[in-house]
Parts: sequence; C-alpha cells; structure tokens
Amino acid sequence: MTAALQAMELVIVQDLFLNETARYAHVFFPGTSFLEKDGTFTNAERRINRVRPAMQSQTGKQEWQVVAELSAALGYPMHYDNASAIMDEIAALTPTFRGVSFASLDAEGSMQWPVNAAAPHGTPIMHVQGFVRGKGHFIETPFVPTEERSTRRFPLLLTTGRILSQYNVGAQTRRTANVVWHEADVLEIHPADAELRGIQDGDAVRLASRVGDTTLPAQITDRVPPGVVYTTFHHPETGANMVTTDFSDWATNCPEYKVTAVEVTPARATVAAMAGADGHGSAYHHDSRLDALARMANHIAAQFPQMGDGEAADQVAAHIKSFWEADMRADLLDLAGREPGKLESRARLAVERLGAERVAAD
Repeated sequence: MTAALQAMELVIVQDLFLNETARYAHVFFPGTSFLEKDGTFTNAERRINRVRPAMQSQTGKQEWQVVAELSAALGYPMHYDNASAIMDEIAALTPTFRGVSFASLDAEGSMQWPVNAAAPHGTPIMHVQGFVRGKGHFIETPFVPTEERSTRRFPLLLTTGRILSQYNVGAQTRRTANVVWHEADVLEIHPADAELRGIQDGDAVRLASRVGDTTLPAQITDRVPPGVVYTTFHHPETGANMVTTDFSDWATNCPEYKVTAVEVTPARATVAAMAGADGHGSAYHHDSRLDALARMANHIAAQFPQMGDGEAADQVAAHIKSFWEADMRADLLDLAGREPGKLESRARLAVERLGAERVAAD
C-alpha cells in the first residue's frame, strides 16, 4: 500500500486531521466535522437524514466547496449555490433518490430509499410482496483455510483487534480524553509464553513475523491462551498492521489480520525510542498520560518532513493550539519542562513556542 502511494504522481487527501495517508499526499485539503456539515447522512437501514451545522466551519468552507473550486481550477466549472442543489442533482441522476430533496426531508423528518413516484414518502420495508430478483438464491461459500502456519522460528500466532474507546487508527479519538483508557497499543501475552522468553510485565518486546517487525510494551495476562498474542492497531507508530501477513480473503480481499505467525523477544528500548524521539529518556511506562501526549506531539511533528524546522514547529504549534484541550496542552508544557528528551526536536520547538505564547498572554 505504501509503495503504491509513493509511486502515484498525484495524491490529494481531504480529511479533518492529518492522518497516515496524508504522509504521502502532494496536496492536503481540510475537511469538516459532522457538527459543521450541511447535507444528508444515509445509514444502513436506507434512512436519509438531514444534517445541519451546529457551528461554523473552522476552515471557512464546506468540503463540497473545496472540491468545486478544485474542479474549476482544473478547467471544469462545477458551481452549486448550496448543498440543496447537490441533493437535487443526486435525485435527478439516481432513480432510488428521485423524490428526495431538502424540502421533502424537512417535511418528512427522514426518508428511506427508494423514494420515487411509487413511494413518494419512502419505503420503510422493502420486498413486501417478493424479492426484486425473484426467489432467494443461495450460494455455497466453501471454507478456505489460511496458508499461514506457525513454525519453530515463529511459534506464536498473532491476532489483532479493536478496543471500545478508540476507532481504527485513532486519527480523531486519540485527540480526545479517550487516551486515558487506551494510551498505547500493548502486546498481550500469556504468562507461560512470557516466562519462557524472560519477559516481564511492561517490558518492551520485539514482535517479528515473516514480513516485518515492530516494538511495543508487553502486558502479561491470561486473557489470551498460550501460543496466542494479541494487540490493537489504534496507534500508527506501533505499526501492528505492518507485521501481519500479505494473505487476504478470496471473496472480499480483506487482509488476514487475525492469523499471523510471530515470535516475541525482549527488546532494548527507551521511552524516547518508543515515543519516536531521539533516544534519550527513562524507562518506558505505557500507562502514562504524559507518554501518550508525547507520542501524539511527535506523531504530528512527523507529518511535515518537507518543511524546515521552524515552519514545521509553527504548524505543530498551530495544530495543538487549535485541536487539543487546555489540560492536554498544559500537561504537554509540563512534560517539556521536566523531560524534554521525550519530545522530538520539532515537537519540542513547537511546545517552546506555545509556552512563550502562554507567558505573553499572562
């Protein structure tokens, strides 16, 4: 995936925050949150709901306006007066949305597609008289076992998953107080497997597979059975998905994240190495809020590799000032004063500028 992104001549990303894909973007357009949007959301039960902005867009533009301006700059004028005009175009081009408009949604409250001449108020239940394609057509799905196997070199099986307080790679949830519940990805390992390898709870360990390796803290627990280790993938710097195999499901092409043969060994790692800094620091404590904030600041600083240190620090400081809560900024400033080695140089410079602004304001 990374090789494909690096090979592309032009990558444009539009999102609310700088994310992992944005690392490969030639152009980044800011997005808007659901609180700023004017339009519709359509959910899994076919229900179309109006969405109205509770606050002004922080970027000054709606996402569709940015796309329209890009289109015009490329030589194709794509003008809309408002989001309602876009909905009208969708209705004109999509038979199942033919009767949908902002006016009809305001009158009905919400509607379930198809909305057309036959069902002007929507279709709460589909297939009442029968299925559109006729009788149900069942297809056998044969079981295809994984080709991944544990060996003497890779005797353990890794499975990955999610935790309730974080969403995917945490581009949004890691910027909230949810980090209190999940401040870092950890590798859960059974006591018997840990003892065999000389691993203590909280130790930094190297997790290696046939395709790659990464380092993260160990958590000894009997939640996992012997022979199985488990981790989450909410912190991109952990690189958990870089260890998983290249196999994928034959039908959906979904990567095989649940079965990867691995080995786990003790690793020599400092706090700074785990946080992505320059190799100075004390022992790594994955349950520290300050460590989580340091990793977040270092991660933001890594988003601007093509900028000079000063310009990158300005961008990091602006991001932290705009999107971090006051207590998070205060804790980061405290960390920079007590343990500056946990911060990468650009992140440290950004925090120094935030501190200078706070002194000036006082």
